[in-house]
Amino acid sequence: MPVAIITGASKGLGRALAAELAARGWDLVLDARSPEPLELVADELRAAGAGRIEAVPGDVTDGWHRGALVAAADGFGGAALLVNNASALGAEPLVPLGELPSEGLRAALETNVVAPHALVRELLPQLRAAGRGGAVLNVSSDAAVEAYETWGGYGAAKAALDHLSAVLAAEEPGLRVWAVDPGDMRTELYAAAVPDDPDFGERLEPAEVAAAIATLVDEDVPSGRYTASALAERGAGSE
Repeated sequence: MPVAIITGASKGLGRALAAELAARGWDLVLDARSPEPLELVADELRAAGAGRIEAVPGDVTDGWHRGALVAAADGFGGAALLVNNASALGAEPLVPLGELPSEGLRAALETNVVAPHALVRELLPQLRAAGRGGAVLNVSSDAAVEAYETWGGYGAAKAALDHLSAVLAAEEPGLRVWAVDPGDMRTELYAAAVPDDPDFGERLEPAEVAAAIATLVDEDVPSGRYTASALAERGAGSE
């Protein structure tokens, strides 16, 4: 069975993507900072008949923890997919750039850019060994390409992740590298960013978005930047 590492898998989009991939027969190495919620997700997937699931709690900004994720995937036979989903806002709730502390911006960059790059670097031998099946899925944001007030720090980090994705795709033509904008979702992260959003109840559920994103692994979709809404339309058009 193919093996995937998913960061930020204890809730929200990461949890939903884990369910989608498990249903497709993937073995999974799951990451999140909180051990108990992460193990709960792993137990639920196992109870649903998933293949091999290993929960590895820790912070992706920690080098030792990243090594543990890579080792766990190697123990399963080597990862064919890395999903960099773990994210940090930099401030909760979001604030204008003039009020954003340097440590907040630094935290957003460390989690959203530096850690994904480090994981890619450490996992490249496994991904290359997977051949054309090797892929990296970086979860981006519309804030990476649109100038939204208060989203500057987070958006700058996601813009950097987008460019990292594009360069990686150029440097590693044997892999598929996707940056995917999931859109606004009904998640704890979005609620922390904009706690007073009057339309929060109308945002998409992570499971709806994950179903669209997971179509990337079903087909030979080339490297590039995609939106979940476009992927959903693509999937509907192929039915």
